[in-house]
Amino acid sequence: MNDIISIVSENWMLLLVGQYPHGPMGGLVLTLILSVVGLALAFPVSVLLALARISPFPWIRLPATTIVYMVRGVPLIMFIFWVYFFLPLLTGRTVSGTVTMLITLVIYQAAYLSESIRAGIEGLPRGQVEASRALGMSYLGTMSRIVLPQALYNMLPAMVSQFISTIKETSLGYVISVNELTFSANQINAALLTKPFPVFMILAAIYFVLCFTLSQLARRLEARIAGKRAGRQKAHPVPMPTVAHVVTK
Repeated sequence: MNDIISIVSENWMLLLVGQYPHGPMGGLVLTLILSVVGLALAFPVSVLLALARISPFPWIRLPATTIVYMVRGVPLIMFIFWVYFFLPLLTGRTVSGTVTMLITLVIYQAAYLSESIRAGIEGLPRGQVEASRALGMSYLGTMSRIVLPQALYNMLPAMVSQFISTIKETSLGYVISVNELTFSANQINAALLTKPFPVFMILAAIYFVLCFTLSQLARRLEARIAGKRAGRQKAHPVPMPTVAHVVTK
């Protein structure tokens, strides 16, 4: 326990912000920046992929389906190496590990988020789409005004869970020297040499506290959304068929 307290007291700045301000930003701050920015950039891409996946046109649906299955079928660490070696060939210039990791997260998370959004869209009653189309709304108008707002609201807990996964996945940036939290912990371990157990116990504790807090937020969001659904169903109950209805039918 004394070792853990000593390591935290002497290296908390390195774990928090890396070598900043005397070097590049890193540590927990860079982990959160990569996670937030990566998910924010992946979100519009995931919406487009989800809409393409449910498109009635095969020339839109099939390429989107192929992209989603290819990305989801490859381990993230392999995808990191692909981007790391292919991006300089494509751009003709050296790309930093942080930018490589960010691009990888955007592509990878977009594929996973698109499936959650697609499930949210397909989970809505089809009567809403049919009613809006009967009122003369276009397909894009129906999606943007009727379907997507409801689907995205229902998928908020899944998005928080995806954010938790993104935080943990940033640790793989260590293999391409991204100065995130795991890289900072390894720098501390390399300096101490004889205390790997307490160093990585601290690292595990940081990830656990962060991810557990966010998972509790996801549970509360899910309970709140379920409560609102139940409230709407009580306020607008589905009418039961009466004998008159049965006879007239």
